[in-house]
Parts: sequence; structure tokens; C-alpha cells
Amino acid sequence: MFTIKNLNVYYDKIHALHDFSIHIGEGEIITLIGSNGAGKSTTLRAISGLIPVSSGSITFLGKDITNAAPVNVVKMGISQVPEGRRIFQDMTVFENLQMGYFLRKDKLEIKKDIEEMYESFPILRDRKNQLAGTLSGGEQQMLAMARALMNRPKLFLLDEPSMGLSPVLVQEVFNLIQKINQRKTTVLLVEQNANLALSIAHRGYILEHGNLILSGKASELLNNEDVKKAYLGG
Repeated sequence: MFTIKNLNVYYDKIHALHDFSIHIGEGEIITLIGSNGAGKSTTLRAISGLIPVSSGSITFLGKDITNAAPVNVVKMGISQVPEGRRIFQDMTVFENLQMGYFLRKDKLEIKKDIEEMYESFPILRDRKNQLAGTLSGGEQQMLAMARALMNRPKLFLLDEPSMGLSPVLVQEVFNLIQKINQRKTTVLLVEQNANLALSIAHRGYILEHGNLILSGKASELLNNEDVKKAYLGG
């Protein structure tokens, strides 16, 4: 379904990704793990067309999307929930959801999807006329996820969804990620909480200074002694 092959990305003279390669099968949850500056968010931004790729390729559903314009990436069925949520704080919850389907024309299906978002994230129904900037951190995260899902993505990119949330809300968000995946949405998850990420993922990739150092089944990575020491607090 999705492949990155020998990807190289630079920030000026900083080599952020070194010949990085991954593949994602349809219906999988894949997680990228690594410390700050490892290249995790850079990978998502490269996929979304937000930063240029120097060399290598990104292929989605058989099409090369390397350095595609962000709007075309969204049109193809890739949606991203960025780090820090990036909701439109001066717009209402409902207006934020509207921004999620600005490329769609199927009005009846849009209405169904809005109702589905309200069922999946009940707090958003209660807050639909409230300014998004007045929501709690957990509510903003749910809004950011719902907004991205309004595009009906085939590939759902999540960048640090647990950041700044209480343990109870983190667990709730990860439960929602699993439910989204059960609806046959493929998920690429960037997350510093390696234990939790690997507990819901099918496979994982570990990045260090822009290099892929290890990959495998999530269950195997959870039990890997080196991974435990470096990332799982073991």
C-alpha cells in the first residue's frame, strides 16, 4: 500500500533522514519510535509534502508521491494530525470539522461522516459551537483527529498524539486509534511513549539520528532487551 525507499531529507546542511526505507501494508498500524531529533516527524512531513525530499521515493497505492503538493497528498487519501494538534483556535469545533472536508463535494456522505465523528468523539457534539481554542488539551486532540478523519483517509498519520495529555486521556486517545484502525484505516503513528505505541501497533521502526536501526513485529520489539533499555525504561 505504502512504501518509502532510500529517503534522504535535509534541513539546510543537517542531514535529517539517511536512506530511510519502510513499507506499510493495508490495514496495519505502524509506529515510528525514537528520541527527539531522530527523524520521526520529518518522515511524516516528507510524506505530506511539507518539506522537500532530496532523494529517494515515496509511493502510495502504486503512485509516486515524492515531493507532491500537500493538497494533492490530501486528495489521494492521506491525512495528518500534526504534533501540537494545530487546530484553528478562533473557529468553532464544527467549523474545524468543516475544514477537514473542504476538498469533498458529496454533501450527503459528509453529513453522515459528521454524525459518525460526533458518535466517535461525543464531547465534540457537546462542544460543536464552542471556540476550539477553549477546549482542553484532550478535547483538542480529539478534534484534530476528527478533522483529519473527515477526509476519509486511507492512510492516517499521527504525530505525538499523547503529548501533553494526562494518562487517562492518553489511553482514551490510543483506544480511539485502535477503533479507527478497525474500520480498515491504515495508521502510521509517531509516538515517544514507545510502550503504548508498540502495544497497539502491528510493526515498528526505530530511528536514531535519521537512521533506521531496527524494525520488526511490535511484540518482538517490546521484548527486545536493547529496545527495553533505550526506549522502554527497562
